[in-house]
Amino acid sequence: MSEAGLLRQVPNHEQAKALDVLTPKERASRLATEFAKTAVERDQAGGTPKAERNAIRESGLLSLMIPQSLGGLGQGWQPTLEIVREFARVDSSIAQVFGFQHLMLATVRLFGTEAQWKPWFRQTAVNNWFWGNALNPLDLRTSSSIEDGAREFHGKKSFCSGATDSDMLIASALDAETGKLLIAAIPTARKGITLHHDWDNIGQRQTDSGSADFEHVRVEADELLLDPGPLSTPFACLRPLIAQLIFSNIYLGIAQGALAEARQYTLRQSRVWSGSLASDIQAEPYTLLHYGEFWVGLEGARLLTNHAAELLDAAWNKAESLTLEERGELAIAVTAAKVATTKAGLDITHRMFEVTGARATTAALRLDRFWRNLRVYTLHDPVDFKLKELGDWALNQQYPTPSFYS
Repeated sequence: MSEAGLLRQVPNHEQAKALDVLTPKERASRLATEFAKTAVERDQAGGTPKAERNAIRESGLLSLMIPQSLGGLGQGWQPTLEIVREFARVDSSIAQVFGFQHLMLATVRLFGTEAQWKPWFRQTAVNNWFWGNALNPLDLRTSSSIEDGAREFHGKKSFCSGATDSDMLIASALDAETGKLLIAAIPTARKGITLHHDWDNIGQRQTDSGSADFEHVRVEADELLLDPGPLSTPFACLRPLIAQLIFSNIYLGIAQGALAEARQYTLRQSRVWSGSLASDIQAEPYTLLHYGEFWVGLEGARLLTNHAAELLDAAWNKAESLTLEERGELAIAVTAAKVATTKAGLDITHRMFEVTGARATTAALRLDRFWRNLRVYTLHDPVDFKLKELGDWALNQQYPTPSFYS
């Protein structure tokens, strides 16, 4: 029985006590073990991972980054990203939804006032709110205007990851008069919001990344994130770097999961090719060569990703005192991690079949899900542009210009 099922067997007032004896990492490890048992069939089914989302709700991990003074677990970015990575090893869709939870919470912290984000943090911790994404600034089809004295959002959004089964949404629209980007935190159940179950891609199949319609959705003044707003201060400019580092940890987790499954299959099922002089797969020289290449690529990506997480924690703790130079140093570290995890991950998830063999391609195993998930996710933004930014730094000592994507 899953951890969620076990917790449902005890009264609500006992659930918190049962969870208190486990560290956040232990809770995540138990959840990951359960998620792994159904990952293959859920990859095939697609749709909303409702049971898994409920298990995360009941685990208390949705408040991982929320300060203890506001009812949360008070963890930093490093342990939070490690849990994202642990989920990604077995189920990268769950990892994306979970990672976006903390990206959305970071968004209200970075863009809003203390009078806004503190109550939202408290309510998230108390009610185990899931936050979903309907921001996507590249999709310009949603506009905002004043109607009958109130502001409304009207239009469509695509790639709304985690929106289905969420309690709150981060949504954006263009002001019809000024063209300014407006970002708001609004309840998902608000009248006029329709979420469509139209995400059916080859990978990341349970991220609920479908489209949304906004039909004259009322947005209150205190729901708009205007102070300081996006891209206004070095601290507010951390938002895209947090997003990129979440991606990197998911990519790394996918690659680690692929390597672990390949290793188990190689040891248990793979056969020595007839032309090899080795009698044992564990001594087969070309198999060892490939695993050596995998390990070097993955270890380098891991070290870069961990280094970026350390710098992110330092930058986050500086808050409004963060300088542009400090933000720039973090941007270089995050960008390097993004490139390394993309390249190492795609290499491993593609070439893992060279060390597992033809039988490993059976549809029942769905080992191709690692490549499919990573291929879909790494197309979020072209890695070529990340390499250009790193080249500009290496040659000209120019930090990446803050934007919604770097």
